[in-house]
Parts: sequence; C-alpha cells; structure tokens
Amino acid sequence: MARTRSAAGARTAERPLLARPAARVSLGEVVAERLREAILNSELLPGQHLREEQISERLEVSRGPVRDAFLILAGEGLVRLSPHRGATVAELSIEDFGEVYSLRSAIEELAVRLAIRRHEAADLETLDRSLSELRSGLRRKLAPQEAARLDVNFHDGIFRAAHHNRLYKSWSTIRMQVHWFLLLRTVVDQEWRDSMVQNHMRILDLIRTGDEAEAVAAVGDHILQAYRRICGELIDQENGPESGQQARLRADSYLLA
Repeated sequence: MARTRSAAGARTAERPLLARPAARVSLGEVVAERLREAILNSELLPGQHLREEQISERLEVSRGPVRDAFLILAGEGLVRLSPHRGATVAELSIEDFGEVYSLRSAIEELAVRLAIRRHEAADLETLDRSLSELRSGLRRKLAPQEAARLDVNFHDGIFRAAHHNRLYKSWSTIRMQVHWFLLLRTVVDQEWRDSMVQNHMRILDLIRTGDEAEAVAAVGDHILQAYRRICGELIDQENGPESGQQARLRADSYLLA
C-alpha cells in the first residue's frame, strides 16, 4: 500500500512539471538583451544617447518594447534615464565602481554563509558545473566578454544557493555592472588565469566542507583582488584633473577591509 501511495504521489508531483508552460519572454526583454550585448561589447559607448525611434527601426519593433528595454537596463545600471536627455548608456566612474564592489562584498558574504547553511546538493552540483566551465574556458584564448560571463555565473550560483529572494534581487541590481567592470581586466595573463581558477576552486571547496569562516575570508580576498586589479585599469582610463594617487585614495575609501 505504501508503495502504491508513493508511486501515485510521484505521478502527482510529475504532472505539474510536465504541464508547466514554457517560459515566455516579452519583446521588451528581447530588445533589452540586444542592447545589453551591444553595451557590453562596446558597440554602444558610455554616454551615448539611445534614440528610441532609431532603435525601434533597426530592430523592427514598436517603441513600446524599446521603452520597456530602457527600464530593464536602467534597473541593471547599464542605462540612465533623464527627463531631459532620455536614455543614455551609463558612464561608470570610480565612485560607481567603489559602490558596486563594496555592496557586492557585503552581500556575497551573506550569500556564502547561507549557501553553506542550506547545503543543497543540487546547488553544489550547479556550482561544480560552473567551475568546470570556467576552468575549461580559461584554458582557451578567452575573450574578456566570455571570461566575465563565466566568472559572474559562478558567483550567481552562490547567490542562488543562498535561497534568499531579497538577497538575490539585491545582487541582480548590480550583477550586470559587475560584469561590465570585469571587462576591464586583462585576461591574457596566465598567472591571473591560474589564480582565478584556484580562487574559485577554494571557495567551492570551503562551501562544500561547510567552513563558514574560511569561505567568507576566501570570498572577501577574491573580491579584493578583483577590486585592486580593475581599479588600476579604471584609474588609467579616467581623464580627470586629479593624480593617480588621489584617484586611488578615492577608490580605497570604499574598502572596509
């Protein structure tokens, strides 16, 4: 009898999954993805005005989905909306960088702690697959765009493994900005590639073994390394009146470690 109930329960559990409709993507999300790729691939440049009419003509859609796309990208921090200028590609400054990375540092610590406490086997498998993709990708001559995608995907897995909806929403507001900043790194450096893989392997091993204190320390050190590396590139690119030393002090003011 118990076996019959178990089989019936399994069939009942299966039916909703089989009947679940495929995910639907709005036209606004499709347009947002096209614009997102164009921004991250530098086809659209920081400060560039995004003309609603021009984009709708090029993508052969009405203006409504384009406006929806602007709102989506504004929520990700890739586009800025102004009552007077309309939509422009965001220009990310050292202040933006400091805010994004200090926030990331704080919330990813919580994500790691919760991922360890939840300790879901499926989440660990997802992180393991993500690490394998990253390791495999870095063995090749990887473009910065792909390296950033694989890097962010691994950390996205940590936030998902926390099973904390509000935390994941907080991460979602900066995820694409983190991706954008990661494009400033030089990925041809073999030493960086090796350390990148080692850092991610250590983080995953510590999450798997449940060493909360060491996992938090490892993630913090990993983020700090990225901060230092990207900060140097960003300072070199900024054409302001201040010296590099002043810009470095301004960036370091966001560091809590």
